[in-house]
Amino acid sequence: MEALAVRLSGLDPYVDGALRIVAFYDTLMRRRVDLPALARASAGLAECSAGIRLYGTGRTIRVSPDGGEARQGASPAPVSGSVPVVLDEEEIGSVWLERPGPAGPLDEVLLERLAIAVAAAVERYGPARTTMADPALVELVIGTGTDEAARARALRLLGFAPATPVRVAAVRPGRMPLDRVGGLVCPGRPVKGAVVAGVGVVLAAAVEPDRFPEGVFAGIGAAGRPDVAWREARTALRFATAREPVVRYAALGALALLAEVPREVLRGNPDVAALARLADTPEDVETLDAYCATGSLRRAADLLHLHHSSVARRIEQIGRVLGLDLGGAPGLCRAGLALAAWRLLAD
Repeated sequence: MEALAVRLSGLDPYVDGALRIVAFYDTLMRRRVDLPALARASAGLAECSAGIRLYGTGRTIRVSPDGGEARQGASPAPVSGSVPVVLDEEEIGSVWLERPGPAGPLDEVLLERLAIAVAAAVERYGPARTTMADPALVELVIGTGTDEAARARALRLLGFAPATPVRVAAVRPGRMPLDRVGGLVCPGRPVKGAVVAGVGVVLAAAVEPDRFPEGVFAGIGAAGRPDVAWREARTALRFATAREPVVRYAALGALALLAEVPREVLRGNPDVAALARLADTPEDVETLDAYCATGSLRRAADLLHLHHSSVARRIEQIGRVLGLDLGGAPGLCRAGLALAAWRLLAD
């Protein structure tokens, strides 16, 4: 392999150098080299540290120019260039160079060919570490009737090590592909997704609520057992709104009890029935939601970008429709519960 390496500093014309790099990686791919060999060859060719990271497994390979593994304690040079690794139209990882000075004139070509070679190696030595998973395996993980041995085996097949914690989220991704959502909320660590019964399931080593993109609704389970966490995540998803699109089950507290109430009981409640009459006026529902969330006319006005006197008039009118005094704590509490119950009926 060393005989194949052509020092970047010795490449004269750009086109000739680019062709040599392409031929270099074509030869490596024909020889079916693995990821560590690709990293070593790239570091030697570039004369600087090179790295490979796979998001689905959390695996990172970082090699110094002499071909040895870069020391973890050593301060790395700044990343001078990085390119995503794409397999089956999904970004599954990245490759990069750590050059002390500015990027070399052929670094971009090198990184692009390295990314292609990494994708080929992952596909060859698979299973492919993409985010989307076999729905049957995911169902085994989150199913209430799955025995623990089968659940553990399904998790292993999905790429989760026995000691890896598994967090569960129920997702309505909107227009964004579920695999993209999974990669965003759990970057650089094991994550898998599948659609089960019309709802997106994300299994991840960690879920960062703040990383869910705009337009995505999600509920995040709290339990350590995936089957219990999935039930919690679905419940939390039912409480998600445009104002609060990502809901953690742990943050619901006693509100989660509403999800256990039969729909016919919720529908027959006078406060919920009265609130349903507001549904034809979305701005009234939005105003009540902001007022219940803040408990203040002025703060609700700030959320709605209205004058507080306009919000006060709306709240007074809404109170008459509901038959509640929204100026006091009891009426505000009842309105908030009715609003949550009405949303559960609409789910």
